[in-house]
Amino acid sequence: MNMQSKSDSYAAAGVDITAGYKAVELMKKHIARTMMNGKATDIGGFGGLFALDLTGYKNPVLVSGTDGVGTKLKLAFLMDKHDTVGIDCVAMCVNDVLCCGAKPLFFLDYIACGKNVPEKIADIVGGVAEGCVQSGAELIGGETAEMPGFYPIDEYDLAGFAVGIVDREQVIDKSSMKEGDVMIALPSSGVHSNGFSLVRRVFDVEHCDLHAPVDALGGKSLGETLLTPTKIYVKPMLALFEEVKVKGVSHITGGGFYENMPRSIPDGLGVKIDKKDIRILPIFDLLAKTGNISERDMFNTFNMGVGMSVVVAAEDVDRALAILQANGEDAYVIGKIVRSEDKVIL
Repeated sequence: MNMQSKSDSYAAAGVDITAGYKAVELMKKHIARTMMNGKATDIGGFGGLFALDLTGYKNPVLVSGTDGVGTKLKLAFLMDKHDTVGIDCVAMCVNDVLCCGAKPLFFLDYIACGKNVPEKIADIVGGVAEGCVQSGAELIGGETAEMPGFYPIDEYDLAGFAVGIVDREQVIDKSSMKEGDVMIALPSSGVHSNGFSLVRRVFDVEHCDLHAPVDALGGKSLGETLLTPTKIYVKPMLALFEEVKVKGVSHITGGGFYENMPRSIPDGLGVKIDKKDIRILPIFDLLAKTGNISERDMFNTFNMGVGMSVVVAAEDVDRALAILQANGEDAYVIGKIVRSEDKVIL
């Protein structure tokens, strides 16, 4: 820890430089967990270095994705639980990169806060590190900005970005999709990290008991259910890419089915889904009932229990399901590709 750098004047303005140094020291043990290949430099420099191993790649392409956690962070503030939102941050980025067929390589985070409490920052970064471990990415750097007067002292924002790699010939190409292909659903773990402005309004989270057990949620509390981290699909999907030709992948985020699935379907085709086949999670039923939200709006806002969708040829369905299930995903068929001007037919 650098004890020479200390500014009483800056501290009087609300920025504690030494707290930043302590936070870095506390987070190092978390970051070390992500250094699986020893390719990254030690944390604390001006830039994060990553030694790119191109062995086995013929025409490598780098793929990047960036995102934040959004207003789900308000739940973390209310619950005073900060060790899982980092998983959300990583998930939102690596799952997007995955839709191109890319393997995540590394991740950087950005935390802006009203007051740097080293232990809280270390908890946040611990979650980021866990997300990196789950996705096989290395956490090679980041930034913590203490911004008094801009953020309340007990609040923060969290964002980041991931970089992955894929051979150009292996980039997911939706142009090969045709009528009769099949869409497979990978279940979500909950609301993930989208739609929380509506979630917070419906449940009036600032004034309800977030810790009380809820029968409709199987006895889990509302707070625990809503803070459940976004599922990371990297490892099962990379296993699938190795064995099966995948024609389309959608990460179901804000905008739900109607906004995200069309991104992976070419013009002239759509996916026909039977609603009774969707394994809707209890939290979405509770949301719809409590907020009197229409079915159309629910499917246009939330993932409804489907965190990722994958399109493969009909003859590859059984093999794709077997691979995903062998890698821990309770995947199931959700729909079929048909000729249609409507991208999603529910």
